[in-house]
Amino acid sequence: MPKNKGKGGKNRKRGKNEADDEKRELVFKEDGQEYAQVLRMLGNGRCEAMCIDGVKRLCHIRGKMHKKVWIAAGDIILVGLRDYQDDKADVILKYMPDEARLLKAYGELPESTRLNEGIAGGLDEEDDGAGDDYIEFEDEDIDKI
Repeated sequence: MPKNKGKGGKNRKRGKNEADDEKRELVFKEDGQEYAQVLRMLGNGRCEAMCIDGVKRLCHIRGKMHKKVWIAAGDIILVGLRDYQDDKADVILKYMPDEARLLKAYGELPESTRLNEGIAGGLDEEDDGAGDDYIEFEDEDIDKI
């Protein structure tokens, strides 16, 4: 019978992210980079994101983050812009929810950005009456039914 030389199976590899709990330094954008909010995941290591400058880009998740940092719709990410393709970008960093709130407090993200929702949509559409989704009936309307 062969002797096992490894340190364990896939469950050991899954537990590697436990060291990410400590506080890390907040990373701000530099030139050639932009903040974005993920609109939807496309699969194959790609996502569609709406950048703060108003351009919707196809973003590629870099290999260092692939299968280690999970990105979902609505997350705030830092993307690296490409010189030769304006409609594509590369995901550099995913911000944790508390880091995204700090970015908004520092004025890096616009006020219209919705941070704590699962779906993105606060960047390209304005919902002035978002809470007025109900219909009010009068008594005579109910009698007609």
